[in-house]
Amino acid sequence: MDRTRRVIGRVFGVSMVVSAVVLSFVTWWELDIRPRTDDAYMRANIVGIAANVSGYVTELAVVDNQRVKVGDLLFKVDVRPYQAALDLAVANLGYVDLEIKALEDVIREREADIVAAEAKAKYDVQYLARVEPLLKRQFVTPDQIDAAKRNVKASEAMVSQAVAALAQAKANLGQLGDINVRRAKAQAAVVEAQLNVGYCEVRSPVDGYVTNFNISVGQFAQVGQQQFALVDTSNWYLLANYQETDLRDIRPGQAVEIYLMAYPLTRFRGVVQGVGWALYDQNQGSNGVLPTVSPTLDWVRLAQRFPVRIVMDPSPDPDGKPYRMGQTATAIVQTRLNRKVPDILKPLLPDAMERWLDTLGTRPEPTPPSPGRP
Repeated sequence: MDRTRRVIGRVFGVSMVVSAVVLSFVTWWELDIRPRTDDAYMRANIVGIAANVSGYVTELAVVDNQRVKVGDLLFKVDVRPYQAALDLAVANLGYVDLEIKALEDVIREREADIVAAEAKAKYDVQYLARVEPLLKRQFVTPDQIDAAKRNVKASEAMVSQAVAALAQAKANLGQLGDINVRRAKAQAAVVEAQLNVGYCEVRSPVDGYVTNFNISVGQFAQVGQQQFALVDTSNWYLLANYQETDLRDIRPGQAVEIYLMAYPLTRFRGVVQGVGWALYDQNQGSNGVLPTVSPTLDWVRLAQRFPVRIVMDPSPDPDGKPYRMGQTATAIVQTRLNRKVPDILKPLLPDAMERWLDTLGTRPEPTPPSPGRP
């Protein structure tokens, strides 16, 4: 009986050791082919909402955490001063149109003055040519000839004056080719005033959720000062921090299995968009531009972790299991390696396990993300 027990104990012990070795190898195999990390967090683009015009808030159309769509009204700014500016700009445009009509009439008058001046100058030249030969025969006096010459010079001056007056009238009109700059300026003022009136209604630029809502009716909204933010739900992505030793086989286009801590029994899917190329270096002072990944143990030299950006597929249950920015996740990358069991280990593994490992390590070549994905 004791001998039997010893044999059973030895067999059991050897079996435990072999099982531990095999399980350790299978675990290493799985982790090497499918690198994973639980240092991953859900992200989305944040759109700050600010007014394009200053004024008092007169109406709020949303509440905190409300879902909105593109074009939905968020809040209104007092439109009265901007409507008054628009009315003034429209009136000024009408006044400019009247001025342009009057200036066009002036141009026509100056053109008529040129015709009259040229006619008189032509007559004076012809008159001088007729009377000047009569001076020798004493039919006219020298004073009459001098007067005729003065009239010619005066007529020529009148023509030059009329031409200058016409040029001044055309300059006052402000016509450059097909564009009248006076009217264009007034029209631009109308367009600007119309934009300001439209800006009094602040609308959602994206589909998303209202967050950090901190505004009330009667509050004065400054131009460009953010009042709250929208979480853009059109593009969800995961920032998964992988150790640099796990990056060698991660490529854009590889499929990713994702498990969110909020929904641990649901498998979500995504695609690797890219692997980070730089981290914040305290010595270079580039914080705010480069991502920062803090080490978990300061007294042990650890492998650096680089962010891998993973584009999320839409949630299979967006109402019951929605994505939220900041959710903790575990990401498992399908590296799609073509790997076989080493020959030295084949004698130690059952045939079924060997085939299973070969199947696990065989994946098609990676395909890059489609151009439509961010």
